[in-house]
Amino acid sequence: MEYPNELKYTKTHEWVRLEGEVAVVGITDFAQDALGDVVYVELPTVGRKVDAGEAVAVVESVKTASDIYAPMAGEVLEVNTALSEKPELVNQSPYGEGWLFKLRVNPSDVAGLLSASEYQKVAEGQPG
Repeated sequence: MEYPNELKYTKTHEWVRLEGEVAVVGITDFAQDALGDVVYVELPTVGRKVDAGEAVAVVESVKTASDIYAPMAGEVLEVNTALSEKPELVNQSPYGEGWLFKLRVNPSDVAGLLSASEYQKVAEGQPG
């Protein structure tokens, strides 16, 4: 499993790449592996204001459907429209082309997220 150090993570398996006031959000390698083959992604509406921890998207796989939660409060700026044609990008490139949405956020809110090493413990079921 990959846990890139430059990203921040949630206990619900989302990752965040902070680019100034923009948070790029996706699901982790661990999450996509647990889901299996992704067949559909329901993305939030651009302009929607979300609270941290709010369910904002759904990823459906051959096994199940899973809610995706906003890792930080903010406004949806952009969604990855490529996923409507190629939902498998979530499996193939979870930290790259398989990103889900971008939020305008308060960068200081990133302090509430996990580091790569902290997230790895969560993903591997180790005590925090």
